[in-house]
Amino acid sequence: MARKAKVDNAVLKRLARQEDSRKQDVNNKRRYYLIVCEGTETEPNYFTGLKDNLLLGVIDTIELRVEGTGHNTLTVIEDAQKARKRLEDSSSRTFDEVWAVIDRDSFPEDHFNNAIFKGQAVGVKCAWTNEAFELWYLLHFQFFHNGMSRKQYKALIERELSQKLGRNYTYQKNSKEMYSLLSKHGNQEQAILWAEKLEVAFVGQTDYANHNPCTKVHTLIAKLLYPDKKEDESMTDYLQRRRTKIRKKL
Repeated sequence: MARKAKVDNAVLKRLARQEDSRKQDVNNKRRYYLIVCEGTETEPNYFTGLKDNLLLGVIDTIELRVEGTGHNTLTVIEDAQKARKRLEDSSSRTFDEVWAVIDRDSFPEDHFNNAIFKGQAVGVKCAWTNEAFELWYLLHFQFFHNGMSRKQYKALIERELSQKLGRNYTYQKNSKEMYSLLSKHGNQEQAILWAEKLEVAFVGQTDYANHNPCTKVHTLIAKLLYPDKKEDESMTDYLQRRRTKIRKKL
């Protein structure tokens, strides 16, 4: 029987330190996000689909925790604060960013605006949409710059996906397949570009309840799917920078 080679303790300790250092580098690069949604199905199902996509190895430096509350716009900020404390107290994890996903819907203007202001004051970022989250879905297919109601969103989503699928499609708010459908049949990068274009019309205005149509969901999506995108960098500039980087490697 062959004898095992004896490894000097000093070498073993050095290798252990290198492995610890490697693990620390990986941990330092990983970012943890908490996403607390106003709804219990539409938004959580979408972000859970995105989370599953990340887990498939598309991006391994981002980790998500997604929760739905079923509470009103203003309360969801408090829910996000409570969720952060509960989850951080029960583990050694610290969330890098906490996001609240809220819609304008038919809530009073001051409720919607105050929720965003409160989030800014307590460190909860808001991925808000005026009027409804489904606007983000539509931007995967076309640029819409006119204010619309929820009913109009539904009809347009059904039209777009029916054309893409080659069959009649009926939109269900509790659908668990929206992220995969939009990823496969829509254009996510273009959706971000169009969302940024909608923002331009309201630059400097803080009456968010009257920013219709507009959404900030793309800001959160870009952080999760394009972690090398700079905070204040537009999607246009980011894509140009990425293309330039790729060309230099060729």
